[in-house]
Amino acid sequence: MKIAGPTKKYNISEHLVYACQYHVIFCPKYRRRVLTDGIEVRLQEIFNEVKEKYRFEILEMEIMPDHVHLIIDVNPRFGIMECVRKLKGASSRTLRKEFPSLKSRLPSLWTRSAFISSVGAVTLEVVKRYIENQKNK
Repeated sequence: MKIAGPTKKYNISEHLVYACQYHVIFCPKYRRRVLTDGIEVRLQEIFNEVKEKYRFEILEMEIMPDHVHLIIDVNPRFGIMECVRKLKGASSRTLRKEFPSLKSRLPSLWTRSAFISSVGAVTLEVVKRYIENQKNK
């Protein structure tokens, strides 16, 4: 279930209300430009299957030939790293099976690294002031 706040939507699960969005970037091994020629279309389908299976949201998705940008809204109980692992694992297995040329060009589809940054509706400074003002009440 979702509820809307003044600037963002909040998700509700058992004993938890949350809004956890992350900007995620990851690349194919050696930053090879392999996400082309239909692979990017199939990758988008796989990502959508994974998000449905594990019940998180992909708010934005941009697949470039040598990297992927996602904005993901994920339950903190599941966690952003588990989300990224599921996306990389399922896509690597499926794409390497369906596109054998990937096996010959890369020892594994994805690098082990990723960039992850939280996406907030307010700045860190606003949150700090809010916390400090709680002491004054």
